[in-house]
Amino acid sequence: MEEKYLVWHIEGGLGKNVASTSLLKSLSEKYNDRKIIVVASYPDIFLNNPYIYRVYRVNNTQYFYDDFIKNKDTLVFRHEPYFESNHIHKRKHLIDNWCTLMDLDYENQIPLISLNLVQQRNLFKWQREKPTLILQTNGGPFTSDVVYSWTRDIPFDISLKIWEKFKDEYHIIQICKPNSRKLPDVEVVDYELSNIDLFSMLAISEKRILIDSCLQHAAAGLSLPSSVLWIGTSPKVFGYTLHNNFTAEIPRQQTKHPNSYLFDYSLDGVPFECPYYSIEEMFDIDKLLEKI
Repeated sequence: MEEKYLVWHIEGGLGKNVASTSLLKSLSEKYNDRKIIVVASYPDIFLNNPYIYRVYRVNNTQYFYDDFIKNKDTLVFRHEPYFESNHIHKRKHLIDNWCTLMDLDYENQIPLISLNLVQQRNLFKWQREKPTLILQTNGGPFTSDVVYSWTRDIPFDISLKIWEKFKDEYHIIQICKPNSRKLPDVEVVDYELSNIDLFSMLAISEKRILIDSCLQHAAAGLSLPSSVLWIGTSPKVFGYTLHNNFTAEIPRQQTKHPNSYLFDYSLDGVPFECPYYSIEEMFDIDKLLEKI
């Protein structure tokens, strides 16, 4: 019998790739007569997934057409959920939009991160004498020159207050970019790791305080409840009920968006778009610290 395939093409950032893993089981069940092939920006996070037949990196698909397309019974999904009306208007979760595009039932699926035996044994490298707290203060590509993105990064003043609250009880690992401001007396990870190594750090942590970045998706994929701070983005669109989500107050509305097309704010946090005049307008800091 001729083999049948389903090709799912996923572009975008690491967090988006991690989020997509939530639907591989659903795809496998709905199309159980087909072998699933993933073509992704970050193929390494799919390699241990039990629902996948093959994994390819975007733009590294030698002989793909001859092997899986030409004269083959193959379904191809190359949708972009970010450009769907319900995503643009923030009506539905990213994963819910993907379900609509691929005719799947949305059941609040969460990501799946699988660590094999060797990766599990490597967790010990992140163990410390005290329980570990992962504090992600900054996100985005390491190659970016942006020091502070107001739409997603934790303002340094708030990071410092979080540090003051937990510094005696936990060994704090600050995850940030090389040009980010550093907290005192913490272990700083401001260098690139493999994605699995980065996620392994989460796996051994006792507590996690994160932002809207790949780590909050990965924490959900590892079933690790975390505190997540949201400023220019929304947990309704990108978050998970597993987490303790803290959403910034709605900013004043006089801010103009001359460079915006389908979305309001850039993830790079363009300075003139910032609608806040103080961190107190973002969060009630005392309540935030009380509930983390």
